Amino acid sequence: MRATSIIFRRELGAYLRSPIGWVVAAALLLLDGLLFQAFAMERAALSADVLRAFFMWTSITTGIASIVLSVRLVAEERQTGSMVLLNTSPVHDVEIVVGKFLAAFVFLCGMVLLTIYMPLLIKVHGKITYTQIAVGYLGLFLMGATGISVGLFAGCLTRNQLAAYFLGGFFLGIMDALYHLGKVLDPPLRETFSSLDYWWEHFQLGFMSGVLNLKDVVYYGAVTYFFLLLSVKTLEAKRWQ
Repeated sequence: MRATSIIFRRELGAYLRSPIGWVVAAALLLLDGLLFQAFAMERAALSADVLRAFFMWTSITTGIASIVLSVRLVAEERQTGSMVLLNTSPVHDVEIVVGKFLAAFVFLCGMVLLTIYMPLLIKVHGKITYTQIAVGYLGLFLMGATGISVGLFAGCLTRNQLAAYFLGGFFLGIMDALYHLGKVLDPPLRETFSSLDYWWEHFQLGFMSGVLNLKDVVYYGAVTYFFLLLSVKTLEAKRWQ
């Protein structure tokens, strides 16, 4: 736990000190603000529709930000050669992965929480509940955690950051396309592929509408754990290369 805490503080400090953290945060807030303003200006839309539109677009920007923030965690270490120091220190691979994951997750959650004023404005001028807002943000956090775990795994596969960005985006794109693939298949493959979808099945039909389903929480938790486990096993394999 002590090693995990040290790595967590180191990586979180790196986000706060480096330009990339603030650039990603500024880009996220700018895009979310522009998209929110575009949908909020539609006076004919109901408040619940505006809130759903806000969570829809924010989920997309959150997914992109999760990949951008997480890919560098391991790929940059391997590219600069500093990963050798971690590998030769008395630190387990699981502590490295968990520490880096928590740092990226905390920073991403802070970025996403800065957008809270947007749904609160809808609350002031419309008819939505705090529960709908809380459920939507829970979904964003869970999606972000999954995206970070995917990006972390992509960064473990290659030392080239550009290739890692491509791999992370590719993995998320495949997971998002499973819903559409399931629609053209026959049962039981239809239900199987749909249930593995990253966005449509578990966010759009649940969290985006303010509906909290246990199966959606379990899905994001299980996928996050799966990719973190893959990251640990990949780092263990790299030690012997």
